[in-house]
Amino acid sequence: MLDLSVIVLTYNEEIHIRRCIENVKSLAKDIFIVDSYSTDNTLHIAEELGAKIYQNKWVNNYAKQFNWGLENLPIRTKWVLRLDADEYLTEELINELKEKLSNLDESVTGIMIPLRRTFMGKFVKRGVGEVTQMRFFQYGKAQCEVRFMDEHIQLLEGEAVSFNGAWVDDNLNTIGWWTTKHNGYSIREAIDLLDLEFNLTNTMSDENEKMLTPESQAKRNKKLKYAKMPLFFRSFLYFIYRYIFKFGFTEGKEGFLWHFLQGWWYRTLVDAKVFEIKKACGNDRGKMIKYIKDRYGIDCLS
Repeated sequence: MLDLSVIVLTYNEEIHIRRCIENVKSLAKDIFIVDSYSTDNTLHIAEELGAKIYQNKWVNNYAKQFNWGLENLPIRTKWVLRLDADEYLTEELINELKEKLSNLDESVTGIMIPLRRTFMGKFVKRGVGEVTQMRFFQYGKAQCEVRFMDEHIQLLEGEAVSFNGAWVDDNLNTIGWWTTKHNGYSIREAIDLLDLEFNLTNTMSDENEKMLTPESQAKRNKKLKYAKMPLFFRSFLYFIYRYIFKFGFTEGKEGFLWHFLQGWWYRTLVDAKVFEIKKACGNDRGKMIKYIKDRYGIDCLS
């Protein structure tokens, strides 16, 4: 067992939670569930498997919920793993952790690991570049960046290293569930894009940017470049880039659905909401903040 705690945010995750907990149970001293008042069997399953359950009201922001966990959970380990309920670690990563985690230099406070994306049961290799994220970090030496989307773990001190083993994002729900979820994501993504231009959340600062890892900063720079491109054209161009030039078309029907839905449909829906907000508010930041709160119930400044 490693000197490791796992934090999992949940809301109605009965389809995933058993797989998630069983995957890390032999590794972690504690598995903490931060639940947003699930109404299904999520908590019953988690409790049965020995996880420690805490509940906190969801405020439409992943980062704030996760940081609440960091501030309120009785974490007693050196290392923390951020893991979603529909995610799990590969056997290669588990073995790598057992071999390397306890031998890292004290200056290392974060670990970057690559993502293995699975969609409709298929590992989608082509169409997007390699994605790495900081999912392991030393307790008290990192926090989750507060954004509406694309949030990253930020180190408060120390440095990060990279491991070769991957973690897997493998959601088992239906396509209908997926599209409903991404419809909800789209307004948050729209706010995130508008935030780059108008600083709606008052969180855009040089200090925050300096805390990002090089990988996260590179991703943020790509997003800034994307935000400057024309609405609707950019979503179409992004799909063509992924599906044609990055060989997404070689991934079969599952690959087509993934690149079409996530790379074009979803991003066009995001652009539609950006267009809606700008049409109603022009470039008036104050009007945008009020419109988003009145129409979508999201307080950009909270």
